[in-house]
Amino acid sequence: MPTRADITYFGAGPAALPTDVLQTAAQALLDFNGTGLGIAEHSHRSELATNIINEAKADLASYLDIPPADYEVIFMQAGGTGEFAASVYNLVGAWVARQHAAIVQELASADEAAVVAALRERVEKDLKLDYIVTGGWSLKAYQEAVRLLGPEYVNLAADARTINDGKFGKIPDQSTWKLSKDAALVYYCDNETVDGVEFPEFPSVLAPAADGTGPVVVADMSSNILSRRVPVSNYSLLFFGAQKNLGCTGVTVAVLRKNLLPPTTTQPSPALMRKLGLPIPPIMLQYEIIAKNNSLYNTLSIFDVYIAGQVLKKLLKTYPNKVDGQQAVSDKKANIIYAALEAQPDVYRIVPDKSVRSRMNICFRVTKNGNVDDVEKAFLKEATSQGLTGLKGHRSVGGIRASNYNSIPLEGAEKLAKFIEAFAKA
Repeated sequence: MPTRADITYFGAGPAALPTDVLQTAAQALLDFNGTGLGIAEHSHRSELATNIINEAKADLASYLDIPPADYEVIFMQAGGTGEFAASVYNLVGAWVARQHAAIVQELASADEAAVVAALRERVEKDLKLDYIVTGGWSLKAYQEAVRLLGPEYVNLAADARTINDGKFGKIPDQSTWKLSKDAALVYYCDNETVDGVEFPEFPSVLAPAADGTGPVVVADMSSNILSRRVPVSNYSLLFFGAQKNLGCTGVTVAVLRKNLLPPTTTQPSPALMRKLGLPIPPIMLQYEIIAKNNSLYNTLSIFDVYIAGQVLKKLLKTYPNKVDGQQAVSDKKANIIYAALEAQPDVYRIVPDKSVRSRMNICFRVTKNGNVDDVEKAFLKEATSQGLTGLKGHRSVGGIRASNYNSIPLEGAEKLAKFIEAFAKA
């Protein structure tokens, strides 16, 4: 049987974790810092738990240069899929709060019934959520918004399938995006795990103006967070599941502007939202509640936060220049793998357009000698025999997918590149 040292795991998530982090966590499960109890046994209300949360938040802010005066970091549950709904609930609520305040000022001494009537009219006329759909995950987010609000409020601002024969693999030119005026949010997925599509940089059409005003931008960064520098100040909300580059399944991180939270913005009351015909969020998806309680409104898995914190501490120790150091390594690894594929064009076909190829999820087909399915099965079998595992593509699209997460060492990328070359020549 292979040992851990024999395996380079390219699975798309949960991803591999650093061995030394797992060793530290294993000891913490038995006896955390000489307390006689494992970390999973300590109360989430304890000072110990609070310190773990606060350290992880501070280390994340340091690594990504998140401005602490302007942004709040919270640990959520329900994964990235839960954030599809949470972003809708909270940012629609914030939009309603802004419109309510404006109407109260406009109507001066009008009674509450008149204010609600005017607000309902504005909701029906102006409420819009914009979605840039470039792959399976942003499509799911769009579909969830439609399910929660109804299609009349959700705008498909761009759909990559319209420019690629009904398939994902490209990003429409920003000049073609049909963005709404004063949208409650503009949503996109920075890296599409299934389809291997990554935004090369922040979309310039969404950039804030010189005075700081601009679209309310939301991004799902579940599969490329911590791998490259993020212009945090361009976003109102970014979120990511831990299980790719940060830790293990169980926690999801949301980084949101503090002006979306009290005292600047308070979510509308359930009574008002009912009068407007808009959905009311479950309390566990309400950002202001989670932030007010420092992520401890209910029993958070402190063990999962601890692992995330240990990964962050390792990154900060490894890279004195923080995320820029990891970005250089991530780019180098991706370039090595893509170069190996491009060197054998008769055998391998890289799926997404070159302009939007993901550095994190390298998706390709093996077209050598006959039936694609049979050849890819042979590729996967031989790769596994050499300790290169987790390479099977997502069930919805098939093919091969090498997930180049931070846990993949440079030597692992080089080993895969050599195998890609050898298989082509065999």
